[in-house]
Amino acid sequence: MVSAARIPEQGAAIDHRFIDEIRAATAGESRLEQCIQCGTCGGSCPSAADMVHTPRMLFAMARAGFREDVLRSNTPWMCVSCYFCSVRCPQEIHIPDVMYAIKAIATREGVAPESTGADFSRTFVDNIHRYGRSFEVGLVARHYLRHYPFRLPGIAPMGVGMVTKGRMGFVPHRIRGVAGLRAILARAGELEAAGLGRVGRP
Repeated sequence: MVSAARIPEQGAAIDHRFIDEIRAATAGESRLEQCIQCGTCGGSCPSAADMVHTPRMLFAMARAGFREDVLRSNTPWMCVSCYFCSVRCPQEIHIPDVMYAIKAIATREGVAPESTGADFSRTFVDNIHRYGRSFEVGLVARHYLRHYPFRLPGIAPMGVGMVTKGRMGFVPHRIRGVAGLRAILARAGELEAAGLGRVGRP
């Protein structure tokens, strides 16, 4: 069980431009300003029980400008990107994409609520830059050695089974044209840094 949701305290710092920051960091159109606080997202979410704030509450906090509270919430890190919430949202808000944007901002500023999720994300992205695809064995080994070393023996048999069945490889395989992918990723980073990452932003 997680602790009760922490409501922003009276007098907490307010950043009324935070909603625009999230919109700019979201791939495509977030439609976050269309949220009607119906709670369908939280009622549909398989991870809601582990979230300190429901998605509805998190979006209300974001629109109210409680930047620090939103960035330090564990809610985006509990999102499993199943998109069930987006399918059911009556306002067609791109909820998982908004969660990704909040995680990106929190990671960039070093205020993620815990390091495991952010570290896993960085390791995955490092693999994409290096090989052009995920390297599962390296990803799991690096992550577990850093955060859960005593769990490795327990998952080793499953890993060996996947390798012997050809589902994973011990050696990473670099895609063709990885230099081109790196150029695309570098350009995307430049656009994001310039505040032009959101499609259709004026």
